[in-house]
Amino acid sequence: MSDQSTSASPQRRTFLMAVPLIAFVGLALLFWFRLGSGDPSRIPSALIGRPAPQTLLPPLEGLQADNAPVPGLDPAAFKGKVSLVNVWASWCVPCHDEAPLLTELAKDKRFQLVGINYKDASDNARRFLGRYGNPFSHVGVDANGRASIEWGVYGVPESFVVGREGTIVYKLVGPVTPDNLRTVLLPQLEKALKAGS
Repeated sequence: MSDQSTSASPQRRTFLMAVPLIAFVGLALLFWFRLGSGDPSRIPSALIGRPAPQTLLPPLEGLQADNAPVPGLDPAAFKGKVSLVNVWASWCVPCHDEAPLLTELAKDKRFQLVGINYKDASDNARRFLGRYGNPFSHVGVDANGRASIEWGVYGVPESFVVGREGTIVYKLVGPVTPDNLRTVLLPQLEKALKAGS
């Protein structure tokens, strides 16, 4: 009898040692598939349906359009207009990719583009806009990142559609691409334009 009990004991120990490994592998696979299946641009925002933050931001020093300084961000600029607010920086690689699309989008005068320049050097930000063209009617400088926190920004670039009442109606995480411009952003802007007319 003692032979059977000693032979069962190592098998039982091996099984008990394997249980945590099996559980870890199972959890790792679950996380892998859940993280890989989501679209990071569809992160929900707690600010949808709420007024845009009432944060005043100073203008980008030295930035001009039509021989006049481009104003900073004033929440009053949202009232009565549909706006696309884009949080960007010259050091952000995807911001360079989306810049030509924003310049093209700015040709549609039914809405305004507003920029929040995030933790950037003024010279670099002006050079960036000089290279691609300035699509923004207002550019507010968020030097310390506090305003971007109020907007619920996870990272740059991000864009927000703000309705005529000054309410955030949509948030796009990540760069504007030809695909999401056509399938998501333009329909959201059209929806906001129709809602206020």
